[in-house]
Amino acid sequence: QVHLVETGGGLVQTGGSLNLSCAASGRTDTVGAMAWFRQRRGKERDLVAAINWSDNWTYYVDSVKGRSTISRDNTRGLVHLQIKNLKPTDTAVYYCAASHYATAVTAPNYVDWGQGTQVTVSS
Repeated sequence: QVHLVETGGGLVQTGGSLNLSCAASGRTDTVGAMAWFRQRRGKERDLVAAINWSDNWTYYVDSVKGRSTISRDNTRGLVHLQIKNLKPTDTAVYYCAASHYATAVTAPNYVDWGQGTQVTVSS
């Protein structure tokens, strides 16, 4: 099992930037990919971005493509998410997740989850 702890988030103004970090511990040797999901109030949990744990594969959902960067630091077990030009529609609880698969883009393929961190974008 991989233990995940998210940091960052909070209240951000429209047009501002968001920087989230996720610290992974435990069985990180089983990780194929890491991802950030978000869940808006009353909505399903959706993928925002994902990154392979060993090569250069990344994936971004269309709504953040071009204004978001996911990165990793394998030696420290960290995954970061930056989103620029924030919009009120980016308001959500953001979750870090780990998958055994190398290119997972759907929630059922992620087996370990953090507790989530609230991001609120004020208009």
